[in-house]
Amino acid sequence: MENFIPPMRTDLSALNASVEKIKAEIGKVIVGQHSMIELLIAAILADGHVLIEGVPGVAKTLTAKLLAKTIDSGFSRIQFTPDLMPSDVLGTSVFNPQSGNFQFRRGPIFSNIVLIDEINRSPAKTQAALFEVMEERQVTYDGSTYIMEKPFMVLATQNPVEHEGTYRLPEAQLDRFLFKIDVHYPALEEEIRILQNHQQSKNNQPAEQVKAVITASEIEHYRSLVKDVHIEEKLIEYIARIVQETRNNKSLFLGGSPRASVSLMNAAKALAAIRGRDFVTPDDVLEVVPPVLRHRIILTPEKEMEGITNDDVLQQIVAKIEVPR
Repeated sequence: MENFIPPMRTDLSALNASVEKIKAEIGKVIVGQHSMIELLIAAILADGHVLIEGVPGVAKTLTAKLLAKTIDSGFSRIQFTPDLMPSDVLGTSVFNPQSGNFQFRRGPIFSNIVLIDEINRSPAKTQAALFEVMEERQVTYDGSTYIMEKPFMVLATQNPVEHEGTYRLPEAQLDRFLFKIDVHYPALEEEIRILQNHQQSKNNQPAEQVKAVITASEIEHYRSLVKDVHIEEKLIEYIARIVQETRNNKSLFLGGSPRASVSLMNAAKALAAIRGRDFVTPDDVLEVVPPVLRHRIILTPEKEMEGITNDDVLQQIVAKIEVPR
């Protein structure tokens, strides 16, 4: 008996066309990294923030910049440094001699796509300045609340190997990121293509090749479509079981929070929409488990010493929970 595929209830053709355009624009410059690009697009559609981790030189910052260029909206970049203050991010009050009053001058966080480079280079008080704006999409300063324009998304990068002069992100900060994407070295064939592209390129500014192909209002429309993506009751229970197991696993000191469960569901719906479906499958859930949960769990010291990784434990967890069919 053939698997029954339910009829489409939501027209996703415009969304899929826009996703292909974004991929094509980024593909003009970036070789490979298909998984990272797809997860970045899924994060936009799920209204989430992304932490990108990888060694220097694997195009973390460039990919984030190119993604921002494909969207016809505001973009700002903040280089996190040890001397950066919260006011350098959020803004500050400036005295206006004409009116005799202090006026709030908005910081670089007031944009649509905000790239934070080397987020772990700044101390805790500067990182904490992001808590409210990432979760509630607003900034409260001196008793006044300023709402962020939609869409609002933080793309942050960090280097996993260099720890001198860095400050570990607190759990409350990590939990606000929908995904943590691990960027690996390119395969041999991809590296050859990178070298060939550099050899043939007459343009020293590759980002200039990329143009905006989607508007802010289109993103808002597509987000509403993603919310309508159907997810069966048994898949909701499956997601809850996975997150519950992270809390009861002997290898883990800290498991996922209810926010992790919501993030898993939203990410699976966004991935389904990108793939042209208005319903979630178990494979969608399984695919987003590592990027959604790897930064939300903490290994016990014993398991860390054994060299086990967060992804290893997540693999063990999903292997022992029965997949709904």
